[in-house]
Amino acid sequence: MLGTYVNTVAVVAGSLIGLGLRRELPERIKKIIFQGIGLVTLFIGIHMALENNNLMVLFFSILLGAIVGEAIDVEKRLEEFGDFLKAKSRSKDERFTEGVLTAFLIFCVGSMTIIGAIQDGLHGDSSILIAKSILDGFVSVSLASVLGVGVLFSAVPLFIFQASITLLAVYSRNFFTEALLSELSAVGGILLLGLGIRILEIKEIKVANLLPSLVVVLVLMQLSP
Repeated sequence: MLGTYVNTVAVVAGSLIGLGLRRELPERIKKIIFQGIGLVTLFIGIHMALENNNLMVLFFSILLGAIVGEAIDVEKRLEEFGDFLKAKSRSKDERFTEGVLTAFLIFCVGSMTIIGAIQDGLHGDSSILIAKSILDGFVSVSLASVLGVGVLFSAVPLFIFQASITLLAVYSRNFFTEALLSELSAVGGILLLGLGIRILEIKEIKVANLLPSLVVVLVLMQLSP
C-alpha cells in the first residue's frame, strides 16, 4: 500500500501548488494547459490500446461495459459523490465536480495505476506507483490551476480505487496473468482516448460509464480459451 499512500500525497501536494497558481494564470494560459493535457491523454490512450492482443475481448469488454455503465449511470454516481465532497468542503468552486471527475479518470485509468497497484499487492513493489506519483504530482499542478479545488479532492476516490486493486491482488495472486494485464491496459487505453476527446471538447463522452469495462475484461479473459 506504500505506493498508494505516496501517490495520494503527491496529488494533494501538486493540487495545493496548482491552487496557489490559479489566480495568477490568465485564461488563455489555462486553456492551452488544458488542451495540452487532452493531447497527452490521447497519446497515452493510443499507446495503451495498442497493447491489445485479443481484439474480440477488447470489443466486447467495451461494449458490455458501456451497457452496464449506462444502465447504472456510473458517471452520475461519481458526479453525486463529487457534489457530496463539495457540500462537505463547503466549496463554492463551480468546476469542483468536474475537477474531481476529470482528475480521477486521468489518475486512475492508466496502465501505471492498474499494473502498479497489482505489483504492489503481489510483490510489495511500489516502484511503478512511486514513478506514477511524480507524474501525477506535476499533472495535478496543471489540473488544479485550471479546474480548481476539485482536483485536490480527487485524492479521495484515487486512494479508494488504487487501494482496492492492491488488496484484490494480495488475495488473488494467481488471477493476474501477463495476458490479463495486457488486456486491462488496452481497455484502459480506450477509456483514456475517450477522456482525451472529451477534454479537447471534440465530443462529450461519458467516460465514467465505460469504467465497468475494466471489470468485464476480467470476466471475459477467464472465459476465453
